[in-house]
Amino acid sequence: MSDWQKILDTIAEQVRPLSAQGRVATYIPALSRVPSDHFAMAVATKDGEVFTAGDADVPFSIQSVSKVFNLVFALDLVGDDLWRRVGREPSGMGFNSLILLEVESGVPRNPLINAGAIVTTDAILSHEPNWAEIFLAKMKQLSGSDAVKYDEEVFQSEREYGDLNRAIAWFLKAKKNLVCDPTATTETYFRACSTAMSARELAIAGRCLIDESEAADHERLQRVRAIMRTCGLYDAAGDFAFRVGLPAKSGVGGGILATQPGEYSVAVWSPALDQKGNSVAGVRALELLTDMV
Repeated sequence: MSDWQKILDTIAEQVRPLSAQGRVATYIPALSRVPSDHFAMAVATKDGEVFTAGDADVPFSIQSVSKVFNLVFALDLVGDDLWRRVGREPSGMGFNSLILLEVESGVPRNPLINAGAIVTTDAILSHEPNWAEIFLAKMKQLSGSDAVKYDEEVFQSEREYGDLNRAIAWFLKAKKNLVCDPTATTETYFRACSTAMSARELAIAGRCLIDESEAADHERLQRVRAIMRTCGLYDAAGDFAFRVGLPAKSGVGGGILATQPGEYSVAVWSPALDQKGNSVAGVRALELLTDMV
C-alpha cells in the first residue's frame, strides 16, 4: 500500500520551485492576475480516501479540464451519435486553431480541443437548454462540495476576449455542425471553463473516471480515457504520454486531472505554464508520482 501523504509531500517540496520556469496565461486577463507560486496536489483513491499537499483547498479556474466532464455527460446523453460530429484523433496543433477545422470541413479532430468541446456543448444543449445550471449541479454532486461555483470574473474575461472561440462556433455553424445558436453555445462553453474548484474537489470529482462498476460504464470510460491519453495535453500529449503515461486533461488555469484506471484520480494545480499551455510544475509532479507509486 502506498504511503500517499509522504509521496505527495515529497513531490510538493521538489516541484514548487518549477513555477518560476513558466508563465501564467495572459490571454484571459482574469487568469493573468493569479499568483504563479501556488502549488496543489490531491489524490482520491477508489476506496474513498483523499490525500493532499500544498494549496489543495484554494479554488482555481479549471478551464479545459471541464471538457472531460462535458464529454462524459455528452456520451451519457447522446451516446455514440456524438462521434458523427467530432473525431477522435490528436490535432497536433494549438487547442484553438482554425486551420484543421477548415481543412476538414468543420469536423473537429477531437472533443478536447476548443472546436470539439464547442460541438460537444452544442450536442448537449440541443437536449438540455439549461445546461449551464445542470453542469454546475453535476460538478457539485461529483465533488461532494457546494463550494464549487462559476468564477464570474473569469467568465466575463472569457466573454470579452473570446472572439476566436465565437469565430470557431460560427464556422461550425456555417459547416452545419452546430445546431444551437452559436452565441448561446459559446456562452455555455465559457461557463464550464470558468468553473472554480480546488484540487481536492477536482480529484474527488475525477473519481467518476475510475468507477467501473457496470459494463456500460467500463466501455464508455475506456473510450474517454483513451481520448485523454492521446489528446488531453494539447499538442504536448505525446510527450506527456511518454513521460507520465496516465490519461489526463490539462487547462490553462494551471490544473491537470489524471487517472490511474481502477485505482485513483489525481489533480494538480500550478498556474505557471510552459509554451504548450500546460502547468510546468504540474506535469513534473505527475511524472514523479508515476515513478514513486
